[in-house]
Amino acid sequence: MTETNNQTEADQKKAERDAKQKESEQLLHRLIQEIDDDPDNYHTYYDLGALLVNLKSYAQAEELMMKALGLFADKSRAAKDTLTYGLGNVYYEAGEYQKAIEQFNKVKDSKLKSDAYLMLAQSYMGNNDHKTALVFALTAAENHQQDPQVNQLIADNLLAVGSFKDAAKYYDKTLASDPKNGHAQFDRGIAAVVMGEDATEYFEQAKQLDPKYYENGQSRLADIQAVLTKKKDDQSKQ
Repeated sequence: MTETNNQTEADQKKAERDAKQKESEQLLHRLIQEIDDDPDNYHTYYDLGALLVNLKSYAQAEELMMKALGLFADKSRAAKDTLTYGLGNVYYEAGEYQKAIEQFNKVKDSKLKSDAYLMLAQSYMGNNDHKTALVFALTAAENHQQDPQVNQLIADNLLAVGSFKDAAKYYDKTLASDPKNGHAQFDRGIAAVVMGEDATEYFEQAKQLDPKYYENGQSRLADIQAVLTKKKDDQSKQ
């Protein structure tokens, strides 16, 4: 690629970033105005908190959600649960998984409960507690059986605890709904390698669809292959 092309691409990316920034600022001002106009609408606080999270303004988002919870705590169960769920999302995105878990566990609303289970699964996974994450992911799946995100979450945790055959089954479900998921393609390949299957197609798809995840996964793949080779060598010596 020539220097001119590089510059053009850089200019395009900068223009896109600037446009997104401007759009976010306009939405921010609109939501703040909506809160001023209708301070009793808890949904607007939730939307503003979500926007602040998207902008990575976690401290501001936490402060807003805490303030909103104080305002609506005694007014409506639905408001309290929605804002509690929103605060959980703030902590999750900030990487404060234990705080996120505490908030998601407080959600009682039946409509939000299934989503809360999903976020609990992701939060426990963030804490590397894959067994607990798996329990919540399977519970969330009761209402999201065809959701590729949920099936992938189950598969990821099954892979992490060494249940490769079951992981492969859930990756297959994920890929049936979302075949262009490079992450799932690569990890299905990992499961195939461990089970002695041909993983070539999965890795080729992953390399094409998600080259960054593919590259980052190479050391993990090499470690697994080394373990399998050692195991085979040990067995041949017996």
